[in-house]
Amino acid sequence: MQTIKIAVQKSGRLNEDSLKILKDCGVSIDNGRDQLRAQARNFPLEVFYLRNGDIPQYLRDGVVDLAIIGENVLFEKGPDLEVVEKLGFSKCRVSLAVPKSAAYDGPLSLQGKRIATSYPNTLAHFLEGHGIEAETHIINGSVEIAPNIGLADAVCDIVSSGSTLFKNNLREVDVIMKSEAVLAVSPKIGGAQREILEQLRFRIQSVLKARGNRYVLMNVPNAQLDAIIDLLPGMRSPTVLPLAEPGWSSVHTVISQDRFWEVLDEVKKAGAEGILVCPIEKMVL
Repeated sequence: MQTIKIAVQKSGRLNEDSLKILKDCGVSIDNGRDQLRAQARNFPLEVFYLRNGDIPQYLRDGVVDLAIIGENVLFEKGPDLEVVEKLGFSKCRVSLAVPKSAAYDGPLSLQGKRIATSYPNTLAHFLEGHGIEAETHIINGSVEIAPNIGLADAVCDIVSSGSTLFKNNLREVDVIMKSEAVLAVSPKIGGAQREILEQLRFRIQSVLKARGNRYVLMNVPNAQLDAIIDLLPGMRSPTVLPLAEPGWSSVHTVISQDRFWEVLDEVKKAGAEGILVCPIEKMVL
């Protein structure tokens, strides 16, 4: 039986989130402690646990067919590789930071400066785009310490909350790129594997749609029914069921998280009561 090989980060937050989305897609993986490969029990998929920075080359060489990887790593080491799905988790950004006491009036402030980074290609692309010449120091890990020890005037590194910058007396001054986990594909993927990929993408899309929406039930007086329905951004139209109490109906709909609180405030003001909000496990359109 044909299987598809997928690479995920060996350890860390991206590893946990990657395995979670596969689990939410109904894929059961038999992975033991320190295993580098694991087979799914109920889906034609084999997982490879790899170092994040090595994944683009494994994709390029066709050792794996797919990978869940951060956009930032792909931009740095595999800009030629195809992305077929953005996954919406492990969000971060690649940013420039300078000491809190340093002046910064835009990218041109970096002219002639020393910049420490683990993302030399990403930094070079940014500098070139702004016509800036600067000295790059490549550091793997603990980039934030470079200005404190006199090695650099600024840093270019991955930022999530910004707490690491704060602890090292740095401030974020420019965002080079925003990143999230993506599903990337090898240029050497075969036809049979491409079919399995589409099955997996269908499941992933269903999970992501569910994560981005909530199922909402509310009790509505019939006199206000039309007005409240007009406020609801349902998938097609909301479901309306009569309640045992005369003059009232139960309205069921799906609301995206982006508009969730805004819509709830509006329907409550319009007369909706007993509003119940439920998570959605899967959502197939």
